[in-house]
Amino acid sequence: MKIWKYSSKDAIMFILSLLNIITSITLAYYWSGLSISSWLFNIAIISFMTTYNIIVITHFFTHTPWFASPMMNGFVSMLNSINIGQSVQAYNLTHVRNHHKYHNDNGTPIKDRSSTFLDGKEGEHNTLWNYAVLGGISTLLNIFPHIFWALFLWKRPFSQYDHKFDELVSKIESNKKKEILQLRLDRLSLFVGLIVFFHLSWQWALLCYLPSLYIAFVLVNVQNYYEHYGANPTNPFSNSVSYYGKLYNLLTFNDGHHQEHHISGGTHWSLLPKLREKYESKFKEQERIVSPVPAILGFLHRKRKLLHQS
Repeated sequence: MKIWKYSSKDAIMFILSLLNIITSITLAYYWSGLSISSWLFNIAIISFMTTYNIIVITHFFTHTPWFASPMMNGFVSMLNSINIGQSVQAYNLTHVRNHHKYHNDNGTPIKDRSSTFLDGKEGEHNTLWNYAVLGGISTLLNIFPHIFWALFLWKRPFSQYDHKFDELVSKIESNKKKEILQLRLDRLSLFVGLIVFFHLSWQWALLCYLPSLYIAFVLVNVQNYYEHYGANPTNPFSNSVSYYGKLYNLLTFNDGHHQEHHISGGTHWSLLPKLREKYESKFKEQERIVSPVPAILGFLHRKRKLLHQS
């Protein structure tokens, strides 16, 4: 019986997902009271795990689900919904079916709902503060109406904050029902996770888990911002920013190959370096941005060109 849909290498990310939830439960269980050192330690661990999970683990899972079994993929979706504080199925709809369709466009109107140009002025990117910091607040606060929808509003296909999800779900009715069900199951799982965390230690859940989610949401927004800042949204070979540091890409399953990933979102993470080789001559034909630092540190790339202005 086939277990892995694409590669047995995905077992590493599955194990990391399990370790993520185990670590969170352990930290909540052994929370012994507020001290600056223990609070900072917990914040650092949970923020790091959540950020890494969203940027790497869940990101690649939404593009190339690990298991041949739909049931196992559904389980992973629910598991990581707890780990990242939001529905993995919702992430799939907004990221895979919207962001990777419009590639951070700056059109009129803007179609990519996570575009860095949204609410920007005179055709420019929005500010990092608005996009990352204020955007993180919105993501955190939306947790609660999403859970309320999953618990009580069974006659409504989506939460009121699921903006135009009806346009993103499958047009095949049977698949549409499965996707909406998974969306609800993800959010119910997150609710159960919150109940468990608050039961183990309401202080930990309130002072560590929720603030860490917010920090992670901000960092993820910073990552996405600099994966596209200055790139040319109208050129399929320069609409994203890659970083080719060997250690970073080893530790993040080739996450730095972002331009390659936007060229072919369905390509398994293990094959992204080969995709870079495949399009090497095409890349040389046009101006593109290759960052000297990972996207999450993109603010250090001070002399970045602004190709969208040319």
